Amino acid sequence: MTSRSASSDSLKEAERLRRLIRHHDRSYFTENRPEISDPEYDRLLRALQDLERRFPELVTPDSPTQRVSETPLEGFAAVRHRVPMQSIDNTYSPDELREFDARIRRFLSTEAPIPCTVEPKFDGVSVSLTYEKGRFIRGATRGDGEQGDDITANLKTLRAIPLTLEGNLPRLMEVRGEVYLPRSAFEALNRQKEKEGEPLFVNPRNGAAGSLKQLDSRVVAGRNLSLFCYGLGAVEGRIFRTQHEILEFLREAGLPVNPYFRRCKDIEEVIAACGEWDGRRKKMDYDTDGLVVKVDDLETQRRLGKTSKAPRYMIAYKFPAEQAVTRLNGIELQVGRTGTLTPVAHLEPVFLAGSTVSRASLHNEDEIKRKEIRIGDWVRIEKAGEIIPQVIEVVKEKRTGKEKPFRMPDRCPSCNGPVSRDPELVAVRCGSLSCPAQLKERLLHFAARGAMDIEGLGEAMAEQLVAGTKVKDPGDLYRLTDKDLLELERMGEKSAANLLKGIAASKQRGLSRLIFGLGIRHVGEAGAEALTRHFGSLTKLSAASEEDLTRLSDVGPVVARSVRDFFRSPANRKVLEKLEKAGVRFEETAPQRLSGRMEGQVVIFTGELSGWSRPEAEDLVRAHGGLIGSTVTRKTTLVVAGDSPGSKYEKAKALGVRIMSEMEFKKLIKE
Repeated sequence: MTSRSASSDSLKEAERLRRLIRHHDRSYFTENRPEISDPEYDRLLRALQDLERRFPELVTPDSPTQRVSETPLEGFAAVRHRVPMQSIDNTYSPDELREFDARIRRFLSTEAPIPCTVEPKFDGVSVSLTYEKGRFIRGATRGDGEQGDDITANLKTLRAIPLTLEGNLPRLMEVRGEVYLPRSAFEALNRQKEKEGEPLFVNPRNGAAGSLKQLDSRVVAGRNLSLFCYGLGAVEGRIFRTQHEILEFLREAGLPVNPYFRRCKDIEEVIAACGEWDGRRKKMDYDTDGLVVKVDDLETQRRLGKTSKAPRYMIAYKFPAEQAVTRLNGIELQVGRTGTLTPVAHLEPVFLAGSTVSRASLHNEDEIKRKEIRIGDWVRIEKAGEIIPQVIEVVKEKRTGKEKPFRMPDRCPSCNGPVSRDPELVAVRCGSLSCPAQLKERLLHFAARGAMDIEGLGEAMAEQLVAGTKVKDPGDLYRLTDKDLLELERMGEKSAANLLKGIAASKQRGLSRLIFGLGIRHVGEAGAEALTRHFGSLTKLSAASEEDLTRLSDVGPVVARSVRDFFRSPANRKVLEKLEKAGVRFEETAPQRLSGRMEGQVVIFTGELSGWSRPEAEDLVRAHGGLIGSTVTRKTTLVVAGDSPGSKYEKAKALGVRIMSEMEFKKLIKE
């Protein structure tokens, strides 16, 4: 049977599905901000798989169907797993479990029942723990399956992870597990974040992932994270025969193993176990989104092997999400801290999965169009991960003809400034520096260490400045007086003087820090330095065309468009005028070259310095020919540790990077 050639419509549909799936991959894995439920995501993936199966010429090397789609987080050293951590295929019904069993028996050419283990599938963050001679030496995230992030320092704070094991142990082993945030800890953490005015975690998995991303392990220690272990990767010095034996071994060695795993003699017993757990799971203090079914015999697992994406010997059975039908009364636009306009559905209140739901995110305009959502529609909703309300579909048979289509506005609902569409992230954004909805986060970014490094301008201060309307954009910081600050709550004369001193000092931070501090979309620290090297002044950069910008090797079309849109905005130009009038340095001046004694050195500072500010110390390194790094890697040659050093200090020790105190660094510079 010959396959038909793909039409242009099929090609466009495949490209649309890939773009949509990549967007949701990024939201879920990189940003820890899930937008759709697992079943809805799987429906998108299956639609692409079906299309590529019908038209093989549509398959591309970077299609989501061809690879595991998760990338390591930034800010941590990379760790390569000795045995890759693969993803698991999903199934949603007893009949699909029976088909999984039938595929295995066909592959093995046997009619005999296949014993399997059934284990809870935890909704957390997958990690790999490496033990040598019973001692915990390294912990890493799953990452892209081949390599992840070294989070050893963070994992050591989990009391559930023993630093030494007991019993007849292999010389080396990779223990696979899932870090999770108990529901009770999640609720307590969100109560504290709400009290402090911080953004809440959307669900326990989001809380666990956000905690493990912390660069300061002391923060992680206070989050009450826990862990369940479920398997092994590489093993040297011991042979195991079954998955059941591995789980018993892990438990005996002192590692936390969930007590509810079961060995089933055939697929019908597996299905019965899944039904039992569906009623039990809601009583637990941790989230499970399904069960994992694995062929018990390890030799049979090896014979079955794997596809390009997942092992053949195991599958996840996902629990169906609870759903409800209600009316969508209106759509409100919320402006996020990065300027993204997010449509939110206002629903007729309905009880669903343990709580009353009256609002649900609609994500973006493309999702509204794809689902053909109109104001006044009856819609079916469910909770993604049993936490986040989602609109799944419109109940079209209930339409009366009075429903109204929704259109995204051309102006920001918060500041009435123009909005622009971000084609890469399917988003509409307000890019105004003076938008009230974004102001607090913009001020914190502007004042951050990597940007203008304004000492004394933390979260509480930014909140007061915004609430008191003292500051409406970053340019207003330079107009503040003693009188303005002393009117704020709990502000003493010394604190006010220190903040004004920090603001004054920031005027000379340099052009690359200013560009980064402005918060231009897609422009990070490295991008700001590249723009500084090429243009040398903010005036020249603001006059550059997209064509001028794309001539830089570090700047692509998306970044060029973002930079051009930023400087084209009248609101942003007014802010820049304030900054220039205040005396903020718009020109880059080459640092005075003092010597070449640090030529070839890549230096990182960590902890609090007492003799100088961080920017002053970094400028001194550059003046002596050295480079400043952002994260500790094997290319780092020196870490200077001040008081209370963070995780960079631990990473430097683990990698064998040279470490010296601030006093030793001063001596080195003087010599």
